Amino acid sequence: MADSSTSAGAGTVLTHGATLGQRAGAAPSRRCKVSVARPLRHARYRNIWLANMVSNMGTWIQAFASAWLVASLSQSAAITSLVQTATYVPIFVFALLAGVVADAVHRPKFLFFCNLYMALYAAVMALLVGTGRVAPTPVLILTFCIGIGTAFIWPAWQAAMSSLVEPDEVEAAATLNNLSYNLSAIVGPALGGLLFGWIGPGALFLANALSFAGLLGVYWAWWREGKPQAPVEQGFRQRFALGIRTAFGCPRYRRILRNVCSVFFSTIAFAGLLPVFVRDVLQLRSSTYGTLMGCLGGGCVLAAFLLPQLRARFDKTGVLAGALAVYGVMLVAMSASRSLWVLAPLIVCGGMAWSATVSTLNAAAQLSFPAELRARTLSIYLFVMSGAYVAGSLVWGQVAQRWGVPCAFAAAGACVLANALVLALGNRKNPL
Repeated sequence: MADSSTSAGAGTVLTHGATLGQRAGAAPSRRCKVSVARPLRHARYRNIWLANMVSNMGTWIQAFASAWLVASLSQSAAITSLVQTATYVPIFVFALLAGVVADAVHRPKFLFFCNLYMALYAAVMALLVGTGRVAPTPVLILTFCIGIGTAFIWPAWQAAMSSLVEPDEVEAAATLNNLSYNLSAIVGPALGGLLFGWIGPGALFLANALSFAGLLGVYWAWWREGKPQAPVEQGFRQRFALGIRTAFGCPRYRRILRNVCSVFFSTIAFAGLLPVFVRDVLQLRSSTYGTLMGCLGGGCVLAAFLLPQLRARFDKTGVLAGALAVYGVMLVAMSASRSLWVLAPLIVCGGMAWSATVSTLNAAAQLSFPAELRARTLSIYLFVMSGAYVAGSLVWGQVAQRWGVPCAFAAAGACVLANALVLALGNRKNPL
């Protein structure tokens, strides 16, 4: 699977030390409108995109089932928010290692085995639930194990996709990947909400395990083409050090990382606390939780058709600041609203903003460095992002536990709005 935070990208090979950092950090000055469907003209990208959509649906079903299962087993908001923590801690721990590995291996083969690993652990989770002795702790442990697979897939996925689209298609591909993820986000949670009480979470976890079949087939065919992997001349330590030095030596990339840290720390409050919000504040069932998750995905789908026009008129920083303002307003408004007729369109708007946020940050990161360094530098992006997610899920879970979910949503929304204001005021001096 590939998360909504992944995107396809391409870049030009650059050379040598400081020049690399300076030239890689130069933001493109010309904006043009590229059709969101244009990357699909590349056959391999198209095949992976379609298989990934099916896998993403399984991922969303499992995300729904895990969160609602833990919320059903425990009354604690802090424990429920640990589902997000368990998802992102392994990414935080292994992201940098995964980036170095991804730049040294045959990527289709590596991605095949990573997806196989995740499918097996999803099957183990289904087996665990089938025993009837499930508890929050083993669910969180298995979620952590699946997160390890995600940690290693993300850098390899993004680097592998880099060769499949043209440089001017990067933002369209990022939006298209979000579209795939979020079309699944509409169907997956809604389906999970309807089926959770009927067939149980074990069957939903098994559905996720089976959803990897298409991706495994695509990666197997790519792997069996037998194209040799270019030899790796440097050792692990040298490659790791070069990735760190290049990423942090680029001022533009440092700005991207600062934004990633502040944005994802605040926005994780929605995903981490939505199950508790539905259960305790709205006092409704799993089907409502699935519907509201689907509303976020629906907004992301709508955004795919609006973003090309916005990007043709505004620069990346302007798009990001506007999207964060909308998302912050959504969180603040959720703290005061109890009506589904208000919450549903509100979350749709938040989904549009979320798609713009994720695809803009990922496209900026993708375009920052050449192909031979991309997995390592993107792993730093993922390291910062997952660290922000882990910290945010812990902080907002504790805020909700002490002062209530509405207070946590209001505080997180205020943080997002502050970040939007800082971006808007610094737009001319420090563009993405």
